[in-house]
Amino acid sequence: MAYLLILNDVEQVRADNLLRYAYSEQDKPRHPLIALGAFCLMPNHFHLYATPVAEGGVSKFMQRLQTAYTMHFNEKHERSGSLFQGTFKAEHVDNDRYAKYLYSYIHLNPAKLTDASWKELGSRNFRKVKESVSTYPYSSLGEYQSGKHLITDPSRFPRYFSTTRDIEEHIDSWLDVRSEYAK
Repeated sequence: MAYLLILNDVEQVRADNLLRYAYSEQDKPRHPLIALGAFCLMPNHFHLYATPVAEGGVSKFMQRLQTAYTMHFNEKHERSGSLFQGTFKAEHVDNDRYAKYLYSYIHLNPAKLTDASWKELGSRNFRKVKESVSTYPYSSLGEYQSGKHLITDPSRFPRYFSTTRDIEEHIDSWLDVRSEYAK
């Protein structure tokens, strides 16, 4: 997750050993390329809800992120070449309903690791899925639950969740609705 924080600056940053880097509040970018509203890093893909802060910020950030991660991965696995097929996919968020949905979609992605068919069939074990989503370490949900935003910047996004209870209720409602299909 250090990549998400440290590479997000207009100033060029060396990406050497970033995954071993212990980041903190002092590492927040002074001149960010993007603001992150939500993120989830999964074993084989990732989701970001981002908005540009600097000119061309999203493209610059994604290029840095993919390059830095590819370099790290190739070094770690003693290989060379690209990891990602084509360019990243982006969608413009043009309405409030879709924007709110993105928080759920991104934060509930780890549910697939516990119950692969939870979306289609509903969760077979609501508590277990909720626990796995709530404690997943590579998601911004923890920042929303704690109210401590190091990587995310909710000030640049619609304010759907004023309290930690709001985010909990939102996540629970999505898991509950999906669980209705299992009955």
